[in-house]
Amino acid sequence: MARSIVLVLYLTAYNFAQALGWGVVLLRILGQAARKHSIEGTFDAAGDLVRLLQLSAFLEVVHAAAGIVPSGALTSFLQWGGRYHWIAAVVCNIKEVQRLPSVFITFAAWSLTEVVRYPQYALSTIGLCPWWLTWLRYSVFIPLYPIGALCGEGLAISKAVKSLQQSIQSATILLQFCYGRFDAVCIPVAEFIHLHVQEAANFPLYSMKGIASSLALEH
Repeated sequence: MARSIVLVLYLTAYNFAQALGWGVVLLRILGQAARKHSIEGTFDAAGDLVRLLQLSAFLEVVHAAAGIVPSGALTSFLQWGGRYHWIAAVVCNIKEVQRLPSVFITFAAWSLTEVVRYPQYALSTIGLCPWWLTWLRYSVFIPLYPIGALCGEGLAISKAVKSLQQSIQSATILLQFCYGRFDAVCIPVAEFIHLHVQEAANFPLYSMKGIASSLALEH
C-alpha cells in the first residue's frame, strides 16, 4: 500500500523523535554512572523519561493495527504491554526495585537497541537506509533483547514479588498469581518475540546478499 507524503513525514518524525529520546536515556544513565561511580541512581536519572517513551510507543501498536506499517499488531502489543507494565506498574511503584542493577541493565539494553532500531525505521520509511544499519539493527537486538528481558526485567519482577509479599502478607496469593508466574508467562512471550525477530532477520544478515534481501522485504 502506497503511503501518502503526510504519513511518511509523520512516521519519519516519530521514529527520529523516539531515537532522540532513547539517546538521551543512554546519555543520562551512563553519565550518572560515571559521575557517581554507581548504577543505583539509574531510575532517578532516566526513569520518568523511559516511562514517557514507553507510553508514547503505544502508537506503534496503533500503527500496526491500522496497517500503516508491516509489523504484526499482536507482536507489537505484547512487546509494548510487557515493557510498559514493567516500568509503570513495577519499577515506578516499588522503591526497593528502583535501586537494583537490573534497572540499569534493562535501561541500557533498551536504549542501545532503540538508538539503532528507530533510525533504521525512519531511514527505511524514506528509502535511505544503508545496509549496515539494517545489519546492526538485527545484530544488536538478538543478544540485547534476552539480556534486557531476563537479566533486567525478570530479576526486577522477582525482587518486586518478594518485596510486596513482605509488606502485604494478605495479598500473597494475588501477588503470586500476578507476578509469580513470570517464568510461565513472560519468558515464553519474550522467547516468542525474540524468535519472531530472528525469523524476520532470516539469519543471513552477515552476508551482503542477506542484507539486500532483508531490505527488499522491508520495502
